[in-house]
Amino acid sequence: MTTAAVKITQAEIKRQASGTVQDLRDLENKGLYLRFNKARTGGSWFLVLKGKWNPIGKYPELYHTQVVTALPAIRLRLAAGEGASLSKWDTVGELLDWFADRMSRDRSLSDKRKKTSASMIKCHLKPRLGDLPLISLDKAALDSQLMWPMQESISIDYVRSVFQLLALAFRQATKLGLITSNPMAAIRFNDFSKAKVGIKPSRLRGVQLEGVLEQLAEVMAADPLDSMLALMMLCHGTRIGETRMARWSHISLAEREWFIPAEHTKTGVEHHLPLTEQVCTLLIQYREGQYARGYDGQFLFPARNGKALGEAHGCAVFRRLGKGDWTSHDLRKVARTGWADLGVDHLIGELLINHAMGHNVKVYIQSDVMARKRNALEQWHAHLDQKGFAAIHGLTGFRFEDSGDSLHAAEHKGCKAIQESTIGEV
Repeated sequence: MTTAAVKITQAEIKRQASGTVQDLRDLENKGLYLRFNKARTGGSWFLVLKGKWNPIGKYPELYHTQVVTALPAIRLRLAAGEGASLSKWDTVGELLDWFADRMSRDRSLSDKRKKTSASMIKCHLKPRLGDLPLISLDKAALDSQLMWPMQESISIDYVRSVFQLLALAFRQATKLGLITSNPMAAIRFNDFSKAKVGIKPSRLRGVQLEGVLEQLAEVMAADPLDSMLALMMLCHGTRIGETRMARWSHISLAEREWFIPAEHTKTGVEHHLPLTEQVCTLLIQYREGQYARGYDGQFLFPARNGKALGEAHGCAVFRRLGKGDWTSHDLRKVARTGWADLGVDHLIGELLINHAMGHNVKVYIQSDVMARKRNALEQWHAHLDQKGFAAIHGLTGFRFEDSGDSLHAAEHKGCKAIQESTIGEV
């Protein structure tokens, strides 16, 4: 390794970069070195004191004049036993600890997002990159310590999610001025892998609906919560998180609507779903069953602790139902595909599934087009009736609009039950 003692300037750095010298020692600032990287397109600044190389930052993110200006403060920090880096932290692990704490206290994030991110940091990022100096983070280090080892044993989809979380942590730290430069700014996922991150096909197809509904009819007698959770998702294409947290106060039989508050949705936007006559009848029967079993609380899917069914218990429901052949998300997929097959307008389908909508769509849709959403769900539930749904809710050839008295009686009975269960709620 060769060293050249020079008066470091921007012009001198460019001149030396075309040569073979590894380190530049600044003649005007004792102990200040610039070490070129292998590509000689940049390098790292160090302050050498008593034989120890203390990393300061990267070049060209930090110019020579910036480093020289900061040298007095850097020397004071070293004398106090602190690091020389111009960033707030010395290692990747310290930055990740800050970001994990920040995410844990971010009220705009769902509990699931927080838990998933915390797990990625704890199980993958910190064990592999935690001790790596920030100044040493580059493509080569990421490839050898994180990306390539992970892809050997973990799906490429998950590897990409871990990479995106790491990139997000560095972007946020850079925006807040907590690090002087972002070493991941020019790094992309496809620098490490050309494998395509595809969309997982649904493991449930329309031709399997009869079997699924037959199974849910059988389960309804022994485990009504399991069956009802799956049916609500199949009927409405909802996510498991927003479904398992449903409250009876969110259900209006009088308005025939299911309201999902923004804090329960992945998009952070409140969601309104029409309730068809089949689902209204099913809800009334299910609530009466809860009363018969001694439960008069506020949740459609209560846990033993009196709260809404938790994430782990919700997943356990579908492990029992799907037996490894399909998951809760497959119900959502088969519903969305079914709507398309029935000719439901794409926009209505996206509104029903509650996907994030673009700004222009939000501007130009001035109503929630409930009538069109209701028509789409009525088509879908009529289709499900032919596959076995009718045997579950018991509406055989009967339509509410054929009998206003029957509808009124059913709604009165259901609303009374639901209202009684929510008396005293704040």
